[in-house]
Amino acid sequence: MRKKWAVRKITINLTFYEAQKFNRYCEVSGKCMSDVIRELIRTLPDMQSNKNSHKVTNH
Repeated sequence: MRKKWAVRKITINLTFYEAQKFNRYCEVSGKCMSDVIRELIRTLPDMQSNKNSHKVTNH
């Protein structure tokens, strides 16, 4: 049985080097781009949902 996904389509801008690196990683790992992105997103820490978590600061 396949997992049912809630779909949200995103577009990202990559430099030529980033796109090459991403494509090569997918080829070597045998994973599709969507799976790689989902795996990377899952490694992000969970952020608390309060008004301070949405502030952007410049360092």
